[in-house]
Amino acid sequence: QNSSVIVDDYGNLTLNLGTGGLGYGAGAGGTVTQLTSKYTAVTLNKPTGRIIMSNAALGAGASVAFVLNNTLAGSNDMCVVQIVNMILNDVTNYKLEVATFSSGGFYITLTNKSGSTLSEAIQIQFIIIKGASA
Repeated sequence: QNSSVIVDDYGNLTLNLGTGGLGYGAGAGGTVTQLTSKYTAVTLNKPTGRIIMSNAALGAGASVAFVLNNTLAGSNDMCVVQIVNMILNDVTNYKLEVATFSSGGFYITLTNKSGSTLSEAIQIQFIIIKGASA
């Protein structure tokens, strides 16, 4: 693989990855299981990982918000989330949203878009992207 990293005089970073990818390596992530309910906060102090949600019922059209506590998260950072354990038809039943609430974590909201109550242990993959306001 022909890979290179170039930083110019202005601090711009160029990655030439060839056929490789961009992301975190093995050992950077982790997994946490949500206990009790879909409202229950979880803690995972890794830059990337998987949240296994409770399989508690979520009514048709209902939304639930929970906190992902993470000491690596700053108030200018972003968190990208995606459902990873569902087949295509099931994924369309849900909507995920995420918002920073402060340094130390994120709010994640799951909405049931289907017309019926669902009781699935949704698995959410997350990635923290570091940001800055100045």
